[in-house]
Amino acid sequence: MGVKATEVRKGQVIEQDGDLLLITEYEHRTPGNLRSIIQIKARSLTSGQTTSHRFSGSDTLEVAYLDRRKCEYLYREGNGDFVFMDNESYEQFPLTQDMVGDKMGFVKENTTVEVTFHDQTPLDLSLPGSVVLEVTEAEAAVKGNTATNVKKDAVLETGLKIKVPMHVAVGDQVKVSTETGEFQGRAN
Repeated sequence: MGVKATEVRKGQVIEQDGDLLLITEYEHRTPGNLRSIIQIKARSLTSGQTTSHRFSGSDTLEVAYLDRRKCEYLYREGNGDFVFMDNESYEQFPLTQDMVGDKMGFVKENTTVEVTFHDQTPLDLSLPGSVVLEVTEAEAAVKGNTATNVKKDAVLETGLKIKVPMHVAVGDQVKVSTETGEFQGRAN
């Protein structure tokens, strides 16, 4: 769907030259009595590169239609791809390590997450603000160390390594921020 360059906003996705661009910065300038200039910075959803673009106020841009669907993470393939299943159509599809990055450290098998699609092609994975995971490896606490704010290394059930307080033990359920990767507390 075509819209004027003055109507696009930060966070929208536009199609240009066969690429999907996520607008990260938007600036509308009208220098003196000249025509308006729209300056945007955009990140390619396919390559990850950030580019700058300049448009006049009368230019028309194509806004991409993105679809978010609930999908379940099933397993990891031998080649490193992560296999998901659409909860509505039950179709299975892979997401590569390049597409999801470090996000899979927060997702355990059989967990439902949101996947963003464009024309039936999966693009990205959206995580909740925090997740609850079980500690599988951690040093034992020494009596007296639990009174201080000392942190130790712990490995969670997905293989994610984080710093936790000394009182956290193997088998504990912990809440972890998906944005920072930091320990937020024990889960009940």
